[in-house]
Amino acid sequence: MAAKTAGARLEERWRDILSVHARTLCEIDRVLHPHGLGASDFEVLDILAAETAAHGDLCRVQNLAGRVHLSQSALSRLIGRLEKEGLVVRSVCEEDRRGVWVALTGKGRALHAEVLPLQREALARTLNSDSPAD
Repeated sequence: MAAKTAGARLEERWRDILSVHARTLCEIDRVLHPHGLGASDFEVLDILAAETAAHGDLCRVQNLAGRVHLSQSALSRLIGRLEKEGLVVRSVCEEDRRGVWVALTGKGRALHAEVLPLQREALARTLNSDSPAD
C-alpha cells in the first residue's frame, strides 16, 4: 500500500512538472511571437550568446545539441531557419570537417538583447507563480 502511495506522489510531482513546463513554454512563445521567435529559437540564441561571451564567437553545433532539448535533425532545421533569417551563420570546422560551427550575427545579438527581458519576465511570471508565498 505504501508503494502505491509513493508511486502516486511521484506521478503527481511528474504531472506538476509537465504542467509548469507547458505553461512556461506557452508564455514564452506568446511573448516572443511578435518578434518572430519561439521558445526553442530563443534557447538557441540565448545559449549562443552565453557560449560566445565565454568562449569566443563560435560554438559547435554538437555543444548546442547537448543543451537544447531537440533532436539533432530538429536542431539542424532550427539553425537553418535562424540562418535564413540572418540571426546566425554556420561554417565548417577546419580541424574536423564533420564539425559545424554556429555564431550569432549582429542582427542575432541585437534581437537576443531585445527579447531577453521579455523571456526572463515570462519565466518570473510562470515559475514564481508556482512557488509558495514568502
